Parts: sequence; C-alpha cells; structure tokens
Amino acid sequence: MTRFTRWAALTAAAALLTAGCSGPSKDGSGKDGKGSGGRTALDWGRCKATEEGPAPGDEWQCATLQVPLDWSKPDGETIDLALIRAEATGDDRIGSLLFNFGGPGGSGVSTLPAYAGTAADLRERYDLVSWDPRGTGGSGGVRCRDDKAIEAAESTVDWTPDTPAEERVFLEDAADFGKGCQKAAGKLMANVSTTDTARDMDRIRQALGDDRMHYFGISYGTELGGVYAHLFPGKVGRMILDAVVDPTADTVGHAKNQARGFQTALDNYLRSTGRDPEQGSREIAALLDRMDAEPLPTSSSGRELTQSLAIIGIVLPLYSESSWPALTSALEAAEEGDGTELLALADGYNERDASGSYGTTTHAQRVISCLDDKQRPTVEETKKLLPEFAKLSPVFGPFLGWDTAGWCHNWPVPGQFETPEVSAPGAKPILVVGNTGDPATPYEGARRMADELGQGVGVVLTWKGEGHGAYGSGSDCVDSTVNAYLLDGTVPQDGKVCS
Repeated sequence: MTRFTRWAALTAAAALLTAGCSGPSKDGSGKDGKGSGGRTALDWGRCKATEEGPAPGDEWQCATLQVPLDWSKPDGETIDLALIRAEATGDDRIGSLLFNFGGPGGSGVSTLPAYAGTAADLRERYDLVSWDPRGTGGSGGVRCRDDKAIEAAESTVDWTPDTPAEERVFLEDAADFGKGCQKAAGKLMANVSTTDTARDMDRIRQALGDDRMHYFGISYGTELGGVYAHLFPGKVGRMILDAVVDPTADTVGHAKNQARGFQTALDNYLRSTGRDPEQGSREIAALLDRMDAEPLPTSSSGRELTQSLAIIGIVLPLYSESSWPALTSALEAAEEGDGTELLALADGYNERDASGSYGTTTHAQRVISCLDDKQRPTVEETKKLLPEFAKLSPVFGPFLGWDTAGWCHNWPVPGQFETPEVSAPGAKPILVVGNTGDPATPYEGARRMADELGQGVGVVLTWKGEGHGAYGSGSDCVDSTVNAYLLDGTVPQDGKVCS
C-alpha cells in the first residue's frame, strides 16, 4: 500500500534524486570541515556513493552522529544518524540551516544536494545541513518488504475493496506489512516518533555548535518543526515552515483535508485544460471504476495498471503545475486503453526504477506515522465515513477513506498521540508559509499551525499558487520574503499575501 495521506517529500521527483553519503572517510580527509574553526564536534568527511546513487560533488561533506536509541534512557543504547552539509560560501556566516524535506521517511542526505540550487542565496550565509531522520536512509533505514512482495501486492491488493474477499486481502496485507516492519526495525520500531526525531534535532544543533536552531521544514517537516519548537522554544532561531501540516487534524481529519486538497488541485488542473471540473472528475472516476473491473495493459514487462496504481499515477503530477501536461497525456492514453504512462507516473511516486527495485520512503513513512498516530479507525467505522469521503472527492475520496482503516491496521506498536503538540510560548517568530493551491497540505493548515504556535510566534505568509510548497516555486514575492527573514531577520507582517 502506498499512502499520500502523509506528507510526501517536496516533490516525488526529489525523492528519486539520490546522492549517497557515508560516515567520515578513512583517507585523512575526515577532519573537522575545512575552515570550520572548530565550530562543530562532528567528524566531516567525503561523501561516498551508495546503492541508491553516486556521491555528490566535493563541496558536500558527510558525517555520522550518535544519539540515544531511546530518549528516556539517554545513557543507554545509541544509533547513528547520517548527516550532510555544504559550508557557507560567504564570509558573514550566520550559522547552520537544517532542512527536513518531509515524508515522513524522506532522506535529507539524498535530497539536499538536489535542492541546493533552490537554496543558493541562503548558502551565502548558512551552512546547508540535512540528515536522514531515524528509521530512514543511512540512519537505520527500515525495509519492511522486498521488491518481489511489493510488486505482488500492487497487483493483488485492492485499496478500495468492494467485497468481503477483497476486504480480507486488504487487511491481511496491511497486517503482514506491519509484521515485516517489526522484524526489520527491531527496537527502533518503538523509537522513531516525531518527538524522538525532534530531540535528535536538538542534539544535531549542539553538535553543529549553534546556540539556536535555524530550520527550514517542508511538508511533514513543518510538523517536525512545530514539535521541536514546543519542546525547545528557547532554542528556536529563524524557522521556516513551508507546505504546512494541520496540527489540529487527527488521522481521519488529515485524510479529509487531503481529499479536499487533491480534489481542488484536480479541479484547477481540469479548468486549465478547458474542461468542467465536475464533469471531468466524473469521467476520471468512471475510468477508475472500469480499471477496478479490468486493469489496463501496459508495455512494462506484462504489468497491468490497476485502479489503485492509477490513483497514485494521477496524484503525482498534481504536486507540481509543471507536471500537468504529463497528466493530460497519461489520462488520454488510459482512455484509449493504454495504462503505460499512468503506470510510469505511479512508479515515480513509489520510487520504482526500471530494474524493478523500489525505494523505502513509504516504509519509513508508515513506521513513523503509525507510531505517532493513536487513532486507528476500524473497517466498520471507515465504512460509515465513505459516503462523506466520496462527496469530498469522487476521485480520491474512496482511496483516502479506506486508507484510514488499512494504513496502521493491527500495527505491532501503539500510537502516541491524537494530534501533535506544537504550542511554543516564548519562541522567536516562526514564518509559516501556506500555498492556496497545495494539494497535499491544504492551505488551511498554515493558519492553524500559526494559531497553535501561539500569539506572537506564528506569522503567516500566503501564496496564491499551485503545487506542493511555495519557496522556490516561481514567486519572487515568496522567495524574497523568506530570504529577508532568514538572511536579515526581517519578520513580515502577519497575513502578508503573495499573488
């Protein structure tokens, strides 16, 4: 099962851009980073290639940091976190700027080099730093199922079951996935919560030698930033939260938010093609119903396009307006009976390469979010919600409704909270950036995050745009406002709007 009710990395494409890092090199280059002046206790060295991809350029350095496995036992067993950085290019250095690109489950070590061009202005005064949060990538990354089993599940499990037999397979697959995660993660399974990772962030801050946490959180990274601010309000420096998760929503609430968000994005896409959104959505829903009865053939080694994979294929290009033409082509081909293009889009979201190997972002995503989420709707409870989900979105509603029952079904460890605590009284102003056309983290979450952070802390910047996230998405107004805040400490007026 693949989920988009948790907050995928800034773009699915970014998750596919891999650049591997390892710990300090053994060739004598693993000294404290050149020109660092001893400001960090980390042993930085050359980044190395991994199975996921080649090493980034020489400007990038990698290191590992030990943190407690269980933060309630700070002197007990430890785990290693993988970090990456590129040092500031200018002389007037502020400190380190720590990035989290979302997920949960996304690899910062892989994503930051691909994002560095977007953050080039920020690098003049900051060391750009990111890491693989515990349970992801080089920080004990969890693989719950092998490639063969993933592909088999894609073709046999109906994620919107219509019969008792399909329901049974749906739930059995969910429980089996959880067992695989428990076997792979071991003790880590109960120690990968957002709170655990927020505590890791403060240990990273200390190791970097920074008095305050300067942070750029995107998508799920906004929830992580909010939790950090709650735990360490006195350590908050300049913090950006972009593509904001609604901290007041529980599991069902997030699913409803995304049903609205992705339907709004689909409506905007359909308008851009000259189609009536209501009629176009009905036609797409009818296409999906036909695939539920009979999957479409593809040119991909005998694989078929199921209804479930088709939904994922439609979701991916809605993350960015620049990908809308690809959606048009894929839908037209599917209407003609060829599922190849939609399958390719689904494979992009699921991190499946041409050899049939899958990435593990969704594995870590599930392990982290199911430890976080206390709410576990039953099938009976979900069925009562399905009419409301279908009304919110005829295309995405049924999938998102059923996902609330299947995602953490029979999970081996209990969830920790209904909603995250992000109140941060006394923290410095935090800039919260919302995009009115964001499908994955709908705009309303930005205002709610600011309200929860507290009066005088949360400051909202609105962009009337499309796609997931705002910074670096084509708005000079957004980029200049964020840059002024991070580089000069200029806090904009709460409620500023960029059109």
